Amino acid sequence: MKTVTKNSTNKIVALMGDQAVAEAMRQIDPDVVAAYPITPQTEIVMNFAQFVADGKVNTEMIPVESEHSAMSACVGSAAAGARTMTATSANGLALMWEIVYIAASTRLPIVMPVVNRALSGPINIHCDHSDTMGARDAGWIQVFSENPQEAYENTIVAVRIAEHKDILLPVMVCQDGFITSHGVEGVEIFPDEAIKKFIGEYKIERSLLDVDKPVTYGPLDLQDYYFEHKRQQAQAMESALKNIPGVLKEFNKTFGTSHDLIEEYKMDDAEIAIVVLSSTAGTTKEVVDKLREKGVKAGLIKPIFFRPFPKERIVKALSGVKAAAVLDRSDSFGAEGGPLFTEIKSSLYETKNKPFLVGYIFGLGGRDIFPQDIEHVYNDLEAIKKTGKINNLVTYLGVRD
Repeated sequence: MKTVTKNSTNKIVALMGDQAVAEAMRQIDPDVVAAYPITPQTEIVMNFAQFVADGKVNTEMIPVESEHSAMSACVGSAAAGARTMTATSANGLALMWEIVYIAASTRLPIVMPVVNRALSGPINIHCDHSDTMGARDAGWIQVFSENPQEAYENTIVAVRIAEHKDILLPVMVCQDGFITSHGVEGVEIFPDEAIKKFIGEYKIERSLLDVDKPVTYGPLDLQDYYFEHKRQQAQAMESALKNIPGVLKEFNKTFGTSHDLIEEYKMDDAEIAIVVLSSTAGTTKEVVDKLREKGVKAGLIKPIFFRPFPKERIVKALSGVKAAAVLDRSDSFGAEGGPLFTEIKSSLYETKNKPFLVGYIFGLGGRDIFPQDIEHVYNDLEAIKKTGKINNLVTYLGVRD
């Protein structure tokens, strides 16, 4: 996704991805932010705390003793009817684990920017997607951002998605640790008043504090109703897949952008393709351009939403491709490939004209991936396309054996 029109009322500012998210949060002006700093997310909370100190927002900022406490405070404030946000990374998300599930099952529209970082151990502060991929079944919507501009815009649109009356699910807005979070780029900032108008006011239907219409949050839920409530969460995700495109369409019309469930880059006549999330998609586009100049019909599919998983869109995008590679920046130990690969492989199972599909694990713990690595993957796909033979279903890219 790139901003496709420029508005004279917008301003372009050099910002890191973390700063861009904090700027979006300033414009959103949530009622409550409860957060605990953790590298490489710290600059989000730090910059937003400065906005609070300077009186630029009306937010109740709650500094807590841990990420578990942060999400617990967010659950309480969201249940009371407050527009609520937080932010975290890696081990912080893991410490929230119990309450992350509670937030989703209670259907609370909390928005949480997550700066992707490897989970321990050994301890590592650099990027991979093991943190949010570990939470992929928690019931949160997950949005992945390629660059600071997308991180900024995805944070804003996440509020409308989370609070949609037919969705009401929490949202993680993901970006790559240090690569995006601390990479400085020109970010187009939309006018404050336009953001306020787009997100509107949040009005909870059943507030925990409404004494005239009392409700219960977080009850004991045994064999009698638990199963039904889990089914309702699944239905909420199904509803999200149907309703998110409408929210994105409105955002695009308002701000001149091109948000979608997935992004297809030079896929119209592509014979080989890579599927990859987040910042690596930007590097892959450069490789695609280079290969196209050589006459290689290469393309790229970038899923933007991982939950709900846009199965039909991805299957359709791959329908004309002869060979495809899925690149995962996380591993699923004991499974056959990474999380994105297994999802796509499963989605293609009943497809008649499916491409040859292979998986690559790359970039764990922040290991660099270079254009030549991606070109190597495309070369592998060319060989598979010609021979019809897959030598390795899953390959570890750029690792020392």
